[in-house]
Amino acid sequence: MFYFPLFWASPVFYLMAIYVLAAVLPAIFLMRYVYRQDKIEHEPIPLLVSLIGKGILAALAAIVLEMLGQSILNALVEPENPKYVYLMAFLVVAAVEEGTKFFFLYRRTWRDPNFNYRFDAILYAVFVSLGFAAFENVKYVFSYGLSVALPRAILAVPGHMGFAVFMGIFYGRAKRCCDWGNGFGCTVNLILGYLFPVFLHGVYDTCCMLGTNRSTLVFVGFVLAMYLIVFCLLRHESRTDRPV
Repeated sequence: MFYFPLFWASPVFYLMAIYVLAAVLPAIFLMRYVYRQDKIEHEPIPLLVSLIGKGILAALAAIVLEMLGQSILNALVEPENPKYVYLMAFLVVAAVEEGTKFFFLYRRTWRDPNFNYRFDAILYAVFVSLGFAAFENVKYVFSYGLSVALPRAILAVPGHMGFAVFMGIFYGRAKRCCDWGNGFGCTVNLILGYLFPVFLHGVYDTCCMLGTNRSTLVFVGFVLAMYLIVFCLLRHESRTDRPV
């Protein structure tokens, strides 16, 4: 009879566990923080878990769509062209990633009976976005090692949450307009709920891709300002939460 060592008793298992934890713990911490800001009525855990799953699906869809978008961009614009970085950041990365998040957010929550308060929209958007960020983080950590875990925990994961807060604010207002019979207001807020995060995400990625001293300074100022505004908005939206 042959005996095989249990996989979870091997060093490889512990190394993989460390990698996964380093990748997902920042997202879990931020999910918990935003969840606790939902003061009036906590959302069902199964719904929130499903939104994390939708975020993972959004990340998988984004991988395919970004590859397609980059191929089209490469055929139209030379990578040496100064415009290439801006087009790549805004029209490929930001537009695709925020688009897949928004698509799965809308499909899962728009008609859900639990969506009955404005802050719910922020919570839903954040959970989808952090599901996306956690999956993306796992991919980066396993590709480049633990050295990327800390900078991504400080920058990339909170960045995704920040984009999601703005998405959720407009998404909640769109739902309220819809329930009040204001079709124009609903459409405008849904469009803003997509375009505003795309703009923020595009600025973030442009600064990262340029990699110059000036872009680094702009990036630091942009990130600090966005984090400050996002956490102030979270507290404000939590205090002034209203039914949709």
